[in-house]
Amino acid sequence: MAVKYNQWKAMWAITKASIKAIFRSPSAVVFSLAFPLVFILVFGFIGGRSVSVKVGIDNASDTTNGIYAKLKEEKNIRLVTNTPKEQMEDDLRKGRLVAILRIDASKPAVLPEYKVHVKTSTAGGEKTGLLFNILTNSIHNLDDKAYPRPTVAQIVPEEVPGRAYKTIDFILPGQLGFSLLSAAVFGTAFLFFSLRQTLVLKRFFATPINRLYIILGEALARLLFQSFGSVIIIGIGYFFFGFTLINGFATFLEMLLLCLFGLIVFMGFGFIVSGIAKTESTIPPLANIVTLPQFLLAGTFFSVDVFPAWLQPICKIMPLTYLNDALRKIAFEGLHLWNVGTQLGVLCIWGVVVYAVAIKVFKWE
Repeated sequence: MAVKYNQWKAMWAITKASIKAIFRSPSAVVFSLAFPLVFILVFGFIGGRSVSVKVGIDNASDTTNGIYAKLKEEKNIRLVTNTPKEQMEDDLRKGRLVAILRIDASKPAVLPEYKVHVKTSTAGGEKTGLLFNILTNSIHNLDDKAYPRPTVAQIVPEEVPGRAYKTIDFILPGQLGFSLLSAAVFGTAFLFFSLRQTLVLKRFFATPINRLYIILGEALARLLFQSFGSVIIIGIGYFFFGFTLINGFATFLEMLLLCLFGLIVFMGFGFIVSGIAKTESTIPPLANIVTLPQFLLAGTFFSVDVFPAWLQPICKIMPLTYLNDALRKIAFEGLHLWNVGTQLGVLCIWGVVVYAVAIKVFKWE
């Protein structure tokens, strides 16, 4: 009696072999893990810091007064002292300093008690305005303490609880999308082109394994590898840089499911590239045509809102835009998968279109 060939066992064997090959591939590890982690580390370390201005203090300044003491307490100002005047002037012209301050005391019983001379340059840009705001607020605070006076209005502050939207909360979902798209397009394209060129697929056809299970095996390998990468990226963001997972472990699981869904959609682009590429050297430019515009325009590093109005409609048709948006809404706003139906719907439409094209152009031999 003939034993029926086990398609699932064969698929799992392909999956295990493919996973080993992925981990041995430097490019796969770099694009899927190394690049996103580098960006997360950079933005994680600098993202929590507020904008600061670097200001020189003229050596002729009176530094025994309350104004100087108040400026030293300001977190957004870095004071540079004991520097030669010529060096300060040169730094001011080149934008290394936003301004040079000289605080002079007035004669006794003459108001205002101090004069703050502010020398700026056009190289200071927007930070000059920030400096004047800080100076004005500092002086007003000193006025209120030292010179109490009646006022025409009273400010009654009220603060409601909220969550700070940190840089890492924007960057990390974008880097997850970056990792998924690059791994899906480049990894899938190179893999299936190589399997055809080395006649591995032809050898598969000599076995009883069904073509569908070959695809499923390779796809499962990439899903497992990217799941591993997504866990690392989210874990580092959460434990080291305070990435917001509003509902804890439930949010983490929903992000993971969304990542896997996005990966399946993006793999369709990889199948298309592997199908139309004539040689291995044509794969990178073809893949970059798909990935590079999305890396730059799909809200990976910058919000879509910062682009010109004429460019935003182009940004908003890209599938990566909707994946990044859904990831951010789930992580920070606490939405669930069923609340991001618009984003999932657009990804589904892209998936149908992409796989329809992939079926037409994909080659087995």
